[in-house]
Amino acid sequence: MNETQDEPSAEAPAPEPVASVTRRRVLLAGGSVVALAFTGGVAWLASGPGGRAPRIADALATLERLEAADTIASTGEWTPFRIFSHLAQSIELSISGYPEHKSDLFKNTLGATAYSVFRKRGRMSHDLAELIPGAALIPAEGDLSLALQRLRKALLDFDRFEGEPAPHFAYGRLSKSQYAAAHVMHLDNHMREIVV
Repeated sequence: MNETQDEPSAEAPAPEPVASVTRRRVLLAGGSVVALAFTGGVAWLASGPGGRAPRIADALATLERLEAADTIASTGEWTPFRIFSHLAQSIELSISGYPEHKSDLFKNTLGATAYSVFRKRGRMSHDLAELIPGAALIPAEGDLSLALQRLRKALLDFDRFEGEPAPHFAYGRLSKSQYAAAHVMHLDNHMREIVV
């Protein structure tokens, strides 16, 4: 979060300590996926044990939890159907090619820097209602189980893909392992708005 907090004034009561916020850590999938449950929702962090780079297998483990959920809701602007369809679309386009790109100057400077920062932090932060430039529009509503199936297929197709991935529209050329980390971090970022 990019929120800043002013020091408490004499008139205002001190902010509640972070430790008093209700939270619990739940270990899933043998240490590969950690879910942090907050009072306002669930954030899924698909990072590996020991802080290793996120992998497609971590994302698939997260997806299994979603497919087993009784209900899935979103706290953000997009519905779960649109979120999961968007994630699938992004992965599909990393194989087939993105329809529109930022300038080469952007990709080689700001885009490359953003990816590097995300990778170093192990998490991505972006506008969660931002469409992929030029990509087919995704309706707000649809069959959620089909969106989850599409996401699973996209992850598996990418994992099995043996060619050179298409350049990313903002980050430029990424290796397959760099793309895998980007896809998992992208999923994690959107999962911050998902409640199960």
